[in-house]
Order: sequence, then C-alpha cells, then structure tokens
Amino acid sequence: MKAVRFIIAVGFVVALMLTGCVSTRSNLRGAYVDTGVKKNPEPSVSVLFYFTHTKQSLGLDAIPKIVRKGAMIDSFDEVFGNSLREISNLGKYATFTAEAGDVNQPERRAKRDSLMSQYDYTIKLRVIEEKKFTSYFFAGFVTTVGLSILPAPYYQSYRLETEVYTRDGKRIATYQRDMDLAKWVETFLIFAYPFYPETQKREEIFLALFHDTFKQIDAERVLAKR
Repeated sequence: MKAVRFIIAVGFVVALMLTGCVSTRSNLRGAYVDTGVKKNPEPSVSVLFYFTHTKQSLGLDAIPKIVRKGAMIDSFDEVFGNSLREISNLGKYATFTAEAGDVNQPERRAKRDSLMSQYDYTIKLRVIEEKKFTSYFFAGFVTTVGLSILPAPYYQSYRLETEVYTRDGKRIATYQRDMDLAKWVETFLIFAYPFYPETQKREEIFLALFHDTFKQIDAERVLAKR
C-alpha cells in the first residue's frame, strides 16, 4: 500500500513539473482592407527605418521602457526582412534602433539625424509590448496556489505605431496595428503545448503587424518619388 501511495505521489510531482501552456493570438486590429486594384510601380526610393522597442507593465511602470532589439522576439531581423517584400519600390535602405542611453550620447543622436537627412523617407516604427501588472499578479497567484492544476491566463498586447516622414521632416502618414497574445498555463496543457507554442504565436503577431502596415504604405503610394 505504501508503494502505491509513493508511486501516486511521485506521479503527481512529475505532473506538476510538466506544466504546459497554450498560446493563442487575436485578430489584427486596424488591418488594411485591400481593394485589389493593381497600380503601376513607383520609382525606387531610399528609406531609413528608425525603430524604437518599448515594454510596459501597466500599473507597475509609470512610463514605457526602451528595450534592446530582440527583447520581444529573437527573430526580429528575419521578420522585418520578410516584411520588406511588401514595399515594391524600396531601393537603398538603412536601419537605426533607439537605445535607452541615447539621451546621454550626442554622437548617436547626430548619427540618427544625419541618416534621416540622407534618405528620401524615414519610417519611424515604435514596437510596443504591454501587459497589466494586476492580471499577471493574479494569474501567478492562481498558478502557485492551484499548483498549476487550475488554468491561469496571462495576457499581453502588441502594438506597432508607424509614422512616415519626408527628407525635410514633414510627416505624411501614420498607422497603428494591434494584436493580443493569450497564454494559458495549466499542468495538463503539456499535451497541447507542441501545437500552440508561444514563440510561434509571437512571431506570427509581428509578421502580421509589419506585413499589413507595409502593404498599406505601398498600396497608398506613400513612398512616391517627390
């Protein structure tokens, strides 16, 4: 009888160690509605892509915090490169990524300004990850107290804010896209995890945000030669 109880106890502990999670994503909010009208290609233009990556835990952080590129997804460069195919008249381009220390580095700011003056257009892309501190706190409480047997949801949202500027600093277009990621944590979701991994869903979100934004920029001929 003791052996049976021991086996049950060991099995229970192992089950807790194999806590699984299932991640899902929402639909894209603010998506471009393609009219299907084909237009003649525009002459190639040069573009500077100026990135700012921020994270904020609402209710804990007073302001968004600038983070390094790749802090949200490891494959950011691949996602960005894949999305560039949506811009049909993209010629020479460069990238510049804001860093938290730029406020104290005049040489970095000078480099940024110099690049903006060299290219026909600057596309400022602000990538934002937000989550509610209270929601994460209570989800963690349920996971801990319930020994991961009770399902607990963790939610976070992703937003891409885009502004397009001409060489002389005139803003000519703005866009915004939003998507949400929901991650459910629970012991027996280990069996569903291989089909709904968080890494894949997060990458899908970034692909959708960038592809759809660039598709609209191209369809509206925002980057027309001036």
